[in-house]
Amino acid sequence: MRILVFFIAYFIFVLPILDVYADDFVMLKNNKVNVRYGPSFEYPIKYVYLKKHLPIKVIDKKENFRRIIDHKHNSGWIHTSQLKKSSSIILTKNQFIFSKPTKFSEPVAIAEKGKLILIKKCKENWCKSTNKEITGWILFDDFWGKLPN
Repeated sequence: MRILVFFIAYFIFVLPILDVYADDFVMLKNNKVNVRYGPSFEYPIKYVYLKKHLPIKVIDKKENFRRIIDHKHNSGWIHTSQLKKSSSIILTKNQFIFSKPTKFSEPVAIAEKGKLILIKKCKENWCKSTNKEITGWILFDDFWGKLPN
């Protein structure tokens, strides 16, 4: 009897929490991702994303499809195989990139509004980002997405 109660509680309380695609930010897994009018492959393609790592917000789910909205308020349905846990954000204003996680360190560059930033690690609202040219820390206070824990 205890085992039955355990399994019922597990399916009611634990499994919904484990769904990383429910009402959260995710990012695109591939360079080309189809967005559909509805939650199945039977629906026509509405538009195509051509930006790997783009952060998007899940606003609904049905079976293996997630309804998403992006930073420009475009929405549609994407299959879960095209999504992964988010570690990226879009800047909504220009931000300085610093050499260390403090405003007293040397600024190394400016990241412009609309820039896609891949996050390596965070300490509070300071996050380290690396691309081909620049490695540095950004104090995030105005962005689209969710900072990784």
